[in-house]
Order: sequence, then structure tokens, then C-alpha cells
Amino acid sequence: MSSPVTAPPPPASLKRIVTASLIGTTIEWYDFFLYGSAAALVFNKLFFPDSDPLVGTLLSFLTYAVGFAARPIGALVFGHYGDRIGRKKLLVLSLLMMGGATFAIGLLPTHATIGTAAPVLLTVLRLVQGFALGGEWGGAVLLVSEHGDARRRGFWASWPQTGAPAGQLLATGVLSLLTAVLSDAAFGSWGWRIPFLLSGVLVIVGLWIRLSVDESPVFKQALAQAEARKADRAAEAEKLPLVAVLRHHWRDVLIAMGARMAENISYYVITAFILVYATTSAGVSKQTALNAVLIASAVHFAVIPAWGALSDRIGRRPVYMVGAVGVGLWMFPFFSLIDTGGFGNLILAVTVGLVLHGAMYAPQAAFFSEMFATRMRYSGASIGAQFASVAAGAPAPLIATALLADYGSSTPIALYVIAAAVLTVVAVAAAKETRHRDLADVAPPADADRTTAAPAADARTI
Repeated sequence: MSSPVTAPPPPASLKRIVTASLIGTTIEWYDFFLYGSAAALVFNKLFFPDSDPLVGTLLSFLTYAVGFAARPIGALVFGHYGDRIGRKKLLVLSLLMMGGATFAIGLLPTHATIGTAAPVLLTVLRLVQGFALGGEWGGAVLLVSEHGDARRRGFWASWPQTGAPAGQLLATGVLSLLTAVLSDAAFGSWGWRIPFLLSGVLVIVGLWIRLSVDESPVFKQALAQAEARKADRAAEAEKLPLVAVLRHHWRDVLIAMGARMAENISYYVITAFILVYATTSAGVSKQTALNAVLIASAVHFAVIPAWGALSDRIGRRPVYMVGAVGVGLWMFPFFSLIDTGGFGNLILAVTVGLVLHGAMYAPQAAFFSEMFATRMRYSGASIGAQFASVAAGAPAPLIATALLADYGSSTPIALYVIAAAVLTVVAVAAAKETRHRDLADVAPPADADRTTAAPAADARTI
């Protein structure tokens, strides 16, 4: 039984929703990636000056990893309230928290000014960033997935995913420009603060756009049905979203976590660790490494919607598999090209790596959204994605830097990414294809047997 609520919105409305999600995620990822780039380039000297350069970088990446530790907590909190009161309100809050923390980092005194309090405050602000981003991703992709045309859900839902390379592009571009026009002394003294303070302006723009969109119609329909059931004394109490996810979708959560391993680890090795590896082992300048990531991020932005559209035609799983296998196979050539020190080879290494990463990242939004029922979808998608980030993206630059320090070679780092790719291939192989699912009708397993006997309105999962 179809519902007019699930009909695709007018093209102009859908484009506005996609734009709002894209701009919001771009700003959030800009804030998050800016920290990662600064951690590799200057934070080791500004906040950990008593350490040896490589140890300082490790400590800097450790504060970087702390942000990932807060992401699952953000996923739980934002997922719970996002499934209870709506996606839009929580997305506005996440943007304010992320932007405020980033702006505050730009004002933070360094170790030379306030001593050990500086890295402590930096860590606290990083925790706020991670908490906010943990709630951002699920809400942004769901807002588009639940508004969009089901036949092109992979394409439309991939646009919020382009916020990651767009944020990387913006963060790297600003840093690249500043390192080009400022001396090392000026950049280390005050220039590094400019990109962080710029976040305040970006947040104002993002809020103006994000406040202009409507709540997901699928969620509003689900909420109305839930309220109607509460009025029925015979209906059992609605379970908390987290409890419902763990009861009905625990297998999907594990699959999502496994699917994230290669995607998350490879991305941070390719975009964050490369700034360490290229400058310390390959003798490449900071400016050259930043420029290579900048160019590759532009290509990454362009290919993600193409991979998303392909997932609408052949399925989420085959496209995801191409990315996981491809990233694993590319790791040894990736480091070999960087070792040459040539700018063209550096661009080729990073670009191919990010194109293959895009094959995983593009269908991920629709893939994870389609795994979960509406009234537990924010929680389920966020938990699956963000809990994996603790084991994957959080320690990736840290582990890669430690492996480089211990072995002085890229081989163990390549094997590390390959192992993650194998894990992702196994997880995706265990998943069911989801591209034909209706987000308004997909039901948790426990409810499947009741759909034939219950009225249509009650059988539809909320």
C-alpha cells in the first residue's frame, strides 16, 4: 500500500535539500579535516614542543584520534534524539557545535603561552568536534535518502558524501594558499589560526541554508503512526531506538562496521598520513604534498556521484566491492609512486587511491540507510558508521606513523590497509543487496511475520 508521503518531492525541493546537506557536511568535514592537516603540519611544534619531531607528530595524531573516540557517543546521542524528534533539529545542533569548537581552536593559546594546559584544551575541543561529527553524518544522509526518488537514491544520497572531499578540498586549499604566501615562521606563529577562524563565517552560511529545508516526510509519517499507536492502550510501549537497533538490526550494524574498515583506514592514510610520509620519507615539501591532495580531492568530489549513480544500476554491493578490492591492490603502487618524489607520480598515487575509495564511500549513504527501519534508522546508520571509525579512522594515521617509525618502510603500512580491505570484502559479501528497498516499508526481521496479518498501515515499519 503506497503512501503519498513517500512520493518523490519536486526536483527544485530535492535539489534544495541536497544542497543544504552538502553545504552542511562540507563545513563539518572542513572543520574536521583542517585539524588533521594542522596536526600533521604544525600542531606537533605548537602544542608538543618538548618532543622529538616524530614523537611530536605521534602525540599530535593522538589528539586527532581522540575526536574519533567521541564520534560513537555523538552517534548514540544524536541518533536517539534524531529518531525521536527529527533529523533537521539535530543537524542544526551538530553544525553549531562543530563550528564553535573549530573557531575556538583558532583562538587557543599554544604551549609556549600557557604550558600543558594548551594540549589539554586542544584535546577537549577535539572531543567536541568528534561528538558533533558523530551525529552529523547519519542525519545528513538520511535527510536526502528519505526525501529522494527511490530509483536514484544512490545518486542523490551520494551528494552529502561529497561533503568529505569538498571539506578536504577547502581545508587543504586554504592551508596550501597560506603556506604559499606566508613564511614558515609567520604560518607557525599566527597564519595557522586563519582557517580555523574562517569556520565561524562558514557556519553562519551553513545554518542559513540548513534551516530552510523541511523535515524528512518519511520520518514525519513514521512519527505520526507512532503517536497513533501510543493512543492505543493495547499497543506495547515503543522501545528506545538503540534497544530496537540492537534487537532487530545487530547483524546490519556489524556489517556496516566491517564495510567501513577499508573505506575509513584507506582514506586517512591517503589524505592525512601522506603529509607525514611524503615530507619525511620521500623528501617532498609541505606545499607539494598539500597540492597533490588538493588536486586528488577535486577528482574525488567529481567521481562520488558517478559511483552513486552506478550503484543505482548494478547495486550497492558490487560497487562497494570494486572499491575495497581496488584500494587493497593499489597500496603497494601507491607508496612506490610517492617514493619517487615526483609531483606527477604523487598526484597519480593519491588520485587513484581516492577514486577507488569513492567506490566505497558513494554507495555507503544509501546502503546503510536502506539497512534500517525508519524509527531506528538514524541510530542504526550512525552507530554502524561511527563505532567503526574508532577502530578504523581514529588510529589509522597513528598506526601508520608508528609503523614508519619502527620499520622505516611503507611495506607494513600497505599490509595494514590490505588487511582492512579483506575485512571489508568479507563484510560486504555477507550483506544483502538493498537498492530495491522502500525506506517507508523496510521492516525489522521480528516484524516480518506480522505483515501479512496486520493492516497495511500497521505493517509499515516506523
